[in-house]
Amino acid sequence: MTVPVQLKQLRREFGSTVALDGLDLDIAPGELVALLGPSGCGKTTALRIIAGFESADAGELLMDGQDVTSVPANRRDIGMVFQSYSLFPNMTAAENVSYGLRVRGVSSGERSVRAGELLDLVGLPGRGGHYPHQLSGGQQQRVALARALAIRPRVLLLDEPLSALDAKVRLSLREEIRRIQLELGITTVFVTHDQEEALSMADRVAVMKDGRLEQCATPSELYDRPATPFVAEFVGTMNRVPGVVGADGLVELFGRRLPVHGGSFSAGTEVDVLLRPEGFGVTPGGDAVVRVATFLGATTRLHVSTASGLVVKVDVPSWEAAELGPGSACTVTPHDKPVLVAERAVPVG
Repeated sequence: MTVPVQLKQLRREFGSTVALDGLDLDIAPGELVALLGPSGCGKTTALRIIAGFESADAGELLMDGQDVTSVPANRRDIGMVFQSYSLFPNMTAAENVSYGLRVRGVSSGERSVRAGELLDLVGLPGRGGHYPHQLSGGQQQRVALARALAIRPRVLLLDEPLSALDAKVRLSLREEIRRIQLELGITTVFVTHDQEEALSMADRVAVMKDGRLEQCATPSELYDRPATPFVAEFVGTMNRVPGVVGADGLVELFGRRLPVHGGSFSAGTEVDVLLRPEGFGVTPGGDAVVRVATFLGATTRLHVSTASGLVVKVDVPSWEAAELGPGSACTVTPHDKPVLVAERAVPVG
């Protein structure tokens, strides 16, 4: 059974530190939501409150419409996978998977069948008799995932489960986790500091800052239409380019006048225009100079120094980059589309 999860005005303080400051978040049944944000933003505290490992100072936590704020962790029907695998070293993989069922008094035969089914589901058929030290890190994390699913939880919580793995294993396992989550249709909350993981796995990504929710949206909306300058700069790569708001409300940038997406600034206001590297076009010839060209596969990232001395990052198809090596003169032009603007950053020092 998949259930909705609602966080309502959750507040949590640790001494003088406010970890959560009125956090509101609605998670639909069967949805995978990733909590993303810088260290100290409150994402892990929010996850621990959902799990029942932390208590909120104020606010409510609802599961399937019922208030579980004061319900102890062992009565919430939640499965959790940690960054550290936390397997029992003296138990086999199958015994680790079935441990929660044993605690619940499930018969030995049923435990054995369930453990076998889940080890098959996570891609470890025939490994039930192996002990943790006989398994790789990726395999141990698969066992931890199977153990979390064994009790048929209403909600699955993932606390940076891939951060201890190497890049290739991490990529493979995140695809497996998403496949399993979709197959089971289980409501899932995933804490990560890795933007690529969040954007590639989640139905929606909740970006947090200072204990509050900045924006919760689909990965494409978050990337293409960030709600705030913080989200724009935190998710992906972003350029800040000085511009001026004209009398018509358009912003002047590199000789072009562009409509502003979000925000309201009076005419003559100096602002910073936020543009992603793919938000520019580059043509050979002009008063800008390519300083660095970094091959990224299908695209090449150029660091271009403009006539004013400003350096912007520009992504171009790699087949176009042959004419735009370091030292090449070029012209940078923003694409004709609405742009997000922010108050002009004050130089430090």
